[in-house]
Amino acid sequence: MNVKLKICGMRDAANIASVAVLQPDYMGFIFYDKSPRYVTEDFTLPRIDSGISKVGVFVNDETELILRKVEQYKLDFVQLHGNESVEQCAELSERVDVIKAFAIDETFDFDALKPFENHVTYFLFDTKGRYFGGNAKTFDWNLLEKYNQQVPFFLSGGITPENVSDVDGLRNLNIRAIDVNSGVEDAPGIKNSTKIKTIKSVLHAL
Repeated sequence: MNVKLKICGMRDAANIASVAVLQPDYMGFIFYDKSPRYVTEDFTLPRIDSGISKVGVFVNDETELILRKVEQYKLDFVQLHGNESVEQCAELSERVDVIKAFAIDETFDFDALKPFENHVTYFLFDTKGRYFGGNAKTFDWNLLEKYNQQVPFFLSGGITPENVSDVDGLRNLNIRAIDVNSGVEDAPGIKNSTKIKTIKSVLHAL
């Protein structure tokens, strides 16, 4: 299937370095101050291999602030996890690749994605819950059959070493990557290398 791996919610320098050795395809850094994995204002991003794409995660921030962080941290992608408009995605996409996240449940109307299609590189489908991401629960992946598959997507929400093999059931869909956060953590922002290795091994076998 060639499903890529994104490890999100990184903030500790030593942990970033140890996870980078495992060569995930994407590494995510959360610039949302209400997240327990917020990188804080004085965050310094250690040098990581250029083969790992750096993703900044934002929630309802102004375009100017987002682009300032893109420049400061040399981000390859911005992941928009709030109620950002089509217009803001279009504006940002002129400067950086955009991943637009949507919270999915059985009431979600996939037609709502169509206006965004020309202004994002990927969609991200997460579980609808109390928080802007990080709810640590999966949604019914069968709902993704309703999506037109025009834009490749990241899959997020409660993915762990125990259930990652279920991604095999999505092989006929336009899945680009899985996005893993709390499912591989020892504590908020601290990832477990053994769990990441397990997930990588399962993805490689799909």
